Amino acid sequence: MFALFDDAGKFHAGRVMSETDTSMQVELDSGKRVKVKASNVLLKFDQPAPAELMSRAQALAGEIDLDLAWEFAPEGEFGFAEFARDYFDAKAGADRQAAALFRLFDAPHYFRRIGKGQFKKAPEEIVRSALLAIERKKQLAAQIEAWAGELVVGRCPDPVREQLYKILFKPDKNAPEYKAVVEAAKQSHRAPLDLLKDAGAIASPYQFHWKRFLFDQFPKGTDFPSGLDAPPVKETLPLAPVQAFSIDDSATTEIDDALSVQGLGSGTVVFGVHIAAPGLALAPGSVLDGVASQRLSTVYMPGWKLTMLPDAVVESYTLTEGRDCPAVSLYLSFDEATLELRGHETRLERVPITANLRHDKLDALITEASLAGETVADYAFAPELAFAHRLAKALKARREVARGKPENFNRPDYSFKLEREPGHDGEPRGDERVAISERKRGAPLDLIVAEAMILANSTWGGWLAEHGVPGIYRSQASLAPGIKVRMGLKPLPHAGMGVPQYVWSTSPLRRYVDLVNQWQIIACARHGRTAALAAPFKPKDATLFSIISAFDTAYAAYGDFQHGIERYWTIRYLVQAGISELDAAVMKDGLVRAETLPLVFKALGCESLARGTRVRVRITGSDALTLEVHASLVARLDEAPAVADAAEDAEEGIEDLADAAPLALAIELDDPAAAEAPSAA
Repeated sequence: MFALFDDAGKFHAGRVMSETDTSMQVELDSGKRVKVKASNVLLKFDQPAPAELMSRAQALAGEIDLDLAWEFAPEGEFGFAEFARDYFDAKAGADRQAAALFRLFDAPHYFRRIGKGQFKKAPEEIVRSALLAIERKKQLAAQIEAWAGELVVGRCPDPVREQLYKILFKPDKNAPEYKAVVEAAKQSHRAPLDLLKDAGAIASPYQFHWKRFLFDQFPKGTDFPSGLDAPPVKETLPLAPVQAFSIDDSATTEIDDALSVQGLGSGTVVFGVHIAAPGLALAPGSVLDGVASQRLSTVYMPGWKLTMLPDAVVESYTLTEGRDCPAVSLYLSFDEATLELRGHETRLERVPITANLRHDKLDALITEASLAGETVADYAFAPELAFAHRLAKALKARREVARGKPENFNRPDYSFKLEREPGHDGEPRGDERVAISERKRGAPLDLIVAEAMILANSTWGGWLAEHGVPGIYRSQASLAPGIKVRMGLKPLPHAGMGVPQYVWSTSPLRRYVDLVNQWQIIACARHGRTAALAAPFKPKDATLFSIISAFDTAYAAYGDFQHGIERYWTIRYLVQAGISELDAAVMKDGLVRAETLPLVFKALGCESLARGTRVRVRITGSDALTLEVHASLVARLDEAPAVADAAEDAEEGIEDLADAAPLALAIELDDPAAAEAPSAA
């Protein structure tokens, strides 16, 4: 005797070896013997043999018309054997009974399972709904297959093109567009990015990088809400008795800071740092605060930027020459001979901005020699700039003593200028010619501004702490490798700066953290020792922690995008200028840094060379989409210099490895051959 039984939803048949009231021993065709509960035995039969029964039943099951079966099935509960006799004939044998069981069991949308071998017709509306769902699933599978086929032959379906960035970077793995790309990659054994590029989904590498950034950071677009007007400063501010000047490059529109110098020749010089004061007009919790707290910072890139605040609002508070601008001013009194700090004072006032100096136009004119009186100083504010430069050098020297080592500006900064067609001043297309120029860090005007801002940020950081008013600080415990700068609410030392505490407060038009700190500084200026009660943010205010978290995330993402898009333009410059060889310095693990371009990349043959070794490398290829540069060693130019600063090495190494990394995709492939392609990393 044989038996057909149910084992956790799977059907097996075998020879009955022994039987009791509650169970039986069954030998399967494989020779394995299993104990089966009597309640799980659905059918006992003498013929055909188990394997033949299963084969016949499966073939017969496929012939059962479910629509017809459902139409004529009993309204109440019924067993599969009863169904077989009704559907086939009154003498339906074991094979037909098993076929009925298999077909009923596999059609839950037509027949509900009531018990072992027992079924009941599903309601008509359930059947109709299930059939529609099945049909939609079939159509979707066919659509996925059709889209995959188009991708394989080099055409990109519009739905896939529209979901491009979501598919690659934040995929919904159940979405048909995603499944189509994965299926096409498997069929063609190609990386998804290469597949999509060749199918025309990515028309422009520049637009790919730009739109990916917008997809990640500005999914609702970059336009500001309409009707955002800059509120006026309501309080009456005194006019400062100074002639202030700003120092920025020509492209700067958000002029946050200006300087003034008073009392030259008197023995005591008052050095003024004047910061644009949107915090005097914008209130925490206002609509504009909501806008700024969402963007958190201006986003910079060659030829374009996304400002933190609307242009009209920036224009209202920026320190434009010829205007008396609301400002938060820090006045620091110095002994003119020794440059000893004698005191400081913070004022809320209107500051006359006499000039907006542009360092890209003045760097060649305002030199160390002219500031020291060794050559003719034929430019405005010559005496004031000479004092500011002497003070900046002294402040830097003092910080270097505190930090325990000198600050070395070993690498230049670079400026990118895009050649635009006349009348085109919008966002770049990505095909413009680009010019890249060096600007060495530590140039006189650069040093003046940098030291003035460090001085103001350190001084105001200490001043907030004296008043018991919380601020958002930047600190660094030491210069040891791996010790990073962190943001927090405690006035801790900043080892990298060489100052006892440091806040960001001098760019309130460009960074939200600076605006928050400005509100706190304004409270101190207005209320003095009772400022802790009047400040917008109180000690241990949870809002400040959330601001820090959001700002850290956004600022890092904006910085990564800026580095990436600058790398794009640098690669484009290599191609436009026809550069085939570069001089570079070895970093580590085969990475090299170009000497005259902002570019870090791997060069074959440099893996074993010591850090700092100068080499000449040949550019063998580049990809503006993945931002990869391929190169190989041509010649070693000289040996490595003395061992560099360990902390600087560590910090630069992390940054440079990130800059040199290929494009990373979120799409996953199960097919090893497709996944092996480099750009699917």
